[in-house]
Amino acid sequence: MADVRVISNSTVKTANHRASGGRIELNPWDLRALPLGYTQMGLLFSKPKEPMREKETGNTLIHHFKTSLSHTLDHFPLLAGRLATTQHEDDTVSIFVDCNNSGALFRHAAAHGVTISDIIKPVYVPPIVHSFFSLNGLRGYEGITNPLLGIQITDLADGIFIGCTINHVVADGTSLWHFFNTWSEISKGSIQLSKPPDFQRWFPDGMDIPIRIPQSCVNFKQSNEDFIPPPVQDRVFHFSKETVAKLKAKANAEIGTDKISSLQALLSHIWRCVIRNRRVDPNQQTSYRLVVGARQRLQELPDNFFGNALMPVIVTMKAKELMEQGIGNPAWQMNRKIAAMTEESFKNMLESWPANPSFTILSNRNTLFTASSPRFIMYGNDFGWGKPIAVRGGSSVKFDGMLRLLSGAKEGSIDLEACFSPQTLEAMANDQEFMDTVTV
Repeated sequence: MADVRVISNSTVKTANHRASGGRIELNPWDLRALPLGYTQMGLLFSKPKEPMREKETGNTLIHHFKTSLSHTLDHFPLLAGRLATTQHEDDTVSIFVDCNNSGALFRHAAAHGVTISDIIKPVYVPPIVHSFFSLNGLRGYEGITNPLLGIQITDLADGIFIGCTINHVVADGTSLWHFFNTWSEISKGSIQLSKPPDFQRWFPDGMDIPIRIPQSCVNFKQSNEDFIPPPVQDRVFHFSKETVAKLKAKANAEIGTDKISSLQALLSHIWRCVIRNRRVDPNQQTSYRLVVGARQRLQELPDNFFGNALMPVIVTMKAKELMEQGIGNPAWQMNRKIAAMTEESFKNMLESWPANPSFTILSNRNTLFTASSPRFIMYGNDFGWGKPIAVRGGSSVKFDGMLRLLSGAKEGSIDLEACFSPQTLEAMANDQEFMDTVTV
């Protein structure tokens, strides 16, 4: 498959320079993401009628992307800023967002030998997709000297891929798609935003602001530089609306309840399949790490809050329990863990964190991790010439056991971008019980 050729790199700043300036203090939800890789999500489109050329050569579409991005940054000035630090005399450090309008990275690239079919037809996601994103390999703490946002427009033989890379310290998945949705609105000509962002972080009463972190806790580079991850592959599994409904009905029937959600039933089904095909020892403890959103649980947070508002929950079961008890019991355990995440538990986490800072580290054998949500508006992003054909993630935060939930192209369907070892993915493909639920 052809290589990706970088045509140009440039910096895009806010169109209205008065929109920038000031600082945004970070709370524990943000700071926990300092060692995490940037979040990368992208959209694949058919090629618009107008060819992609640089402004200097007579056009237009690339210029339009830059201009609409600049106007979008007027509403998201922190994405044009940088992380910054203040060193304190007591050997602690405070980290904040300096909205200094240093700008976002904008890259125009081309892979003219690659077609839309080359991306969506193969069983496994082709590795070249990872080259459709910028700022690869960066972690949150590197936002001090690197852009917090990177956009790459890659011109394909018959399509366009828009890759978005955002520093996880300033935005969770909800916020990434909030930005994407707003950019597509502005690109299409909207003047009035459907959902203006709110950047105000919430801090418990009495908390010292800015939060001071011991310097010894933020030496992330030293703790990560020697780790070499094993090889993995990505595959996107499609689950129809009807299949998801059947799994939900089955899980609820096994427990005798109606409280298990479609997502909990689907994740339970996937968890059992993975553990079965990894041939895990029956007595081995296995875990599933989920994230629970705070926006609907914390009344102080508005729905349009832009930042991080997540807390993890971990469900643990022995492999034999997973295999023997059907999909209902794991799904019910997920349901109970999530239900226990109350407003009080979110506030307690924020209040207790500064005294004992902990950071999100995603790597553990026999643990599955789920990111993203099929509830995000992905296929609704129309930049002016039609809706996307497919959604794909980049190489960031990819390891054996990472599952990214995506909305399907058909309403009510769910796509699962699964990252596993080649051996596990091959075994899953030969698992008739699992593949009977997958739409090929």
